[in-house]
Amino acid sequence: MKIHAVPFLVALALAAAALPVGANDAAPPDSDAQARNSDAQARKIVEDADRIRFPADGFQVDVAISSSHDGKTDEERRYRVLSKGNDNTVVMITAPAMERGQILLMKGHDLWMFLPNVSQPVRLSLAQRLTGQVANGDLARANLAGDYDARIVRDEAIDGQQYHVLELTASERGVTYPKVVYWVRASNGWPYKAEFYSASGRLLKTCTYEQFDQLGGKVRPTRLVMVDAVRPGERSVLDYSGMKPRDLPDKVFTKDYLKKLE
Repeated sequence: MKIHAVPFLVALALAAAALPVGANDAAPPDSDAQARNSDAQARKIVEDADRIRFPADGFQVDVAISSSHDGKTDEERRYRVLSKGNDNTVVMITAPAMERGQILLMKGHDLWMFLPNVSQPVRLSLAQRLTGQVANGDLARANLAGDYDARIVRDEAIDGQQYHVLELTASERGVTYPKVVYWVRASNGWPYKAEFYSASGRLLKTCTYEQFDQLGGKVRPTRLVMVDAVRPGERSVLDYSGMKPRDLPDKVFTKDYLKKLE
């Protein structure tokens, strides 16, 4: 019997068909895993910067705020902040004298203003202006890692230092700003600058973190400078001092306890 030779190209095709599907292809990268790793890295950067700005445990700090317009400084205002964790804050106005005794209480994303001789508290928004360029949430809530989903958009060199640039998008309603662009120094996790945006994408103001020094047992920014992006020439400077740990039981952050605060 005569055996016919199988043409070479046919044999090659048959051999290729016998291989498992995908045997000659390199495994594609796991894009979902890469995205998860990137999100986890971004979250850790924001969490670490939060801990540099403020302690995780109960603490007290004094804040002096001076606002200016076209170089003319308004009256300085002073506050004492008591904070525990990320969701409990009391802000007491200590100056000017005519406003002393007014108190802000934040529980989660809920905020109330208590006024002397007024029985019912006033409900406020975190985004509402407190003084100058400072919103209520700027002083009462500093939980960027808890309030925003973060992603790294690029790395950037500024004055010889490398910075991670992150985009923070509000993870739920009721936060102070819908979107934040945040610069964090790559070498030590120090916050450098933040841009705050409205829901429409309009830049509202820019904050720079300055004068890093010992505060509350750790090197932190002791001055924040907030510049209005909508009204040129308006800015507020926040100076932090006297930070110390403080045992703050949960009852401190209740409406009934506020009159007992000193």
